[in-house]
Amino acid sequence: MNFFKDIRALLIALWLGAACFFSFAVAPSAFGVLPSRELAGTMVSRTLMIVNLSGLVIGLIVLAASFVKQNAIKSPLIWLERFLLAVLIAACAVGQFVFGIWLAYVKTQIGRPIDEVAADDPLRLQFNNLHEYSVWVLITGMIAALIAFFMIARKTEKPAPVAEIPQFKF
Repeated sequence: MNFFKDIRALLIALWLGAACFFSFAVAPSAFGVLPSRELAGTMVSRTLMIVNLSGLVIGLIVLAASFVKQNAIKSPLIWLERFLLAVLIAACAVGQFVFGIWLAYVKTQIGRPIDEVAADDPLRLQFNNLHEYSVWVLITGMIAALIAFFMIARKTEKPAPVAEIPQFKF
């Protein structure tokens, strides 16, 4: 079953790499290069949607694959791995379908670029709080994925018992 282990590790690594690339390269670069923060925010929101939806799909695939012939592995460890994958899935779902939608709703309530709103405006404060929560949710998903990746990568199957070679006495 090394094939399943390798594919599962690869999928988690791909998502984790995409999430890190988004967090440390795409988002900061968009706000540093694009002519308006409004345009950068739109691009970052769209890219984050791709990261979240791919995390949902990859998390579900890897979780489903964890049920394929896992009898050779200690039960508590596989359940911890499955829990971490569930955290990844939940983080991506909450980030996309709770905070993403809520942020878009608050942004439409504001009705103008967020930078034009006073820093003490209740809608601006709500937007900033929601954004901070969404960042923490993504970080939680990334940490869960990282731990799950190492659990999958370090997993070893019990070797098949070796048949004893009969000893002939002369």
